[in-house]
Amino acid sequence: MAPKILIVDDEEHMCWALDRAMRQEGYQTLVAYRGQQGLGLIREESPSLVILDLRMPDMDGMEVLKEAKAINPKLPVIMLTAHGTIETAIEAMKMGATDYITKPFDLDELKLVIKQNLLLSQLETEVTFLRSELTSKYDNIVGQSRIMQEIIALIERVAHSNASVLITGESGTGKEVAAVAVHNNSPRHNAPFVAVNCAALPEQLLESELFGHERGAFTGAMTRKLGRFELADKGTIFLDEIAEMPLNMQAKLLRVLQEKTFERVGGTETLSVDVRLIAATNRQLNEAITKGEFREDLFYRLNVIHIHLPPLRERKEDIPLLAKHFLNKYGITYQVENISVQAMELLCNYNWPGNIRELQNVIERAAIICHGTTINPEHLPRELYASPQPSSGLLLEIPEHGISLEEVEKELILKALKKSDGNQTKAAQLLGITRSALLYRSQKYGVTWN
Repeated sequence: MAPKILIVDDEEHMCWALDRAMRQEGYQTLVAYRGQQGLGLIREESPSLVILDLRMPDMDGMEVLKEAKAINPKLPVIMLTAHGTIETAIEAMKMGATDYITKPFDLDELKLVIKQNLLLSQLETEVTFLRSELTSKYDNIVGQSRIMQEIIALIERVAHSNASVLITGESGTGKEVAAVAVHNNSPRHNAPFVAVNCAALPEQLLESELFGHERGAFTGAMTRKLGRFELADKGTIFLDEIAEMPLNMQAKLLRVLQEKTFERVGGTETLSVDVRLIAATNRQLNEAITKGEFREDLFYRLNVIHIHLPPLRERKEDIPLLAKHFLNKYGITYQVENISVQAMELLCNYNWPGNIRELQNVIERAAIICHGTTINPEHLPRELYASPQPSSGLLLEIPEHGISLEEVEKELILKALKKSDGNQTKAAQLLGITRSALLYRSQKYGVTWN
């Protein structure tokens, strides 16, 4: 939809000329000959930009500007006046005007100013949206298990420092989610969070991506390019799959961590940045060091704070919470509201080799193919049905006088709790049931464990 421009001016011929010029540029237009009328249109029509005359009979343009900004603080307002002075220009800009043009003006200049202001407004809106998406998606890590609560507490403690952070864990465990949580809870949260996948780029391109390059530095370098470290200044840079970084690049990264300086590719100017570094990997870096694939000194620089994210199979009590979280995300689009008990049992019993990312994909797929409002077992992938149930490894002798099934269940629960040292999650896994089912049966049979 074309931007909507409101023209507020008591001179009818000026309104007519501006209205015609704006329509020729493809904009929608609204016209008001009085300040109060203009404010009414701002409330009712939500224009994209306002062209406002400074001198009008009923309300001074400065008054209109003040009230317009009260209605919509982000509304771009361009002031027009035949009585322009430096003092009034400064006053208008202080009150929130985005530009100031003196009559008579060049129409092409006004068109350019309008285009620039609309573009800036659009970019600000997109940044606000993306930042809100980032916060709502990542600021709170989903998980109520003891281990995830410990990780959240650790993130809260370390976020306020400038120390480097190394996040490890299998693919799909949410390493970037944790990295953004560190950033969002730090004093740097209003500065950029810049992510780089070290495995996605060859060495030369990775160096240019991280540190930038000068014009003519290599074939195809037609202009100067700022690197990710420059773009992340005062913020956080996240290097994912750090173990895949070539050794030569590891040496250059080590220098940045030690000296906080670098040069662009093909450049001689030494640049300094204030950046917090967070790295992540799904590999065992100790093994990579032994094989000569990763620098030991870089490892120690990165591993000041270590956050290890467990695989989903080790935090199965979080599966219902995560499943509902993803259902809330996709359910609105596909009109799906619930997950049946049977489907949830299948989700909880599966070992999730792809971890949280796989669970998210499964819930999205189920929401798409579900014809009703509830996800049932038939909406889940077949591999969930074939998921082997953990064996307890426990055998019971049946006494001569017999034994009830309730006594068998109680005895199995006690032995599973003993074998798992009282860890209810592990005990439930040994028995092939969910933790909630274990708690229900324990309460039913009066089983307690200290």
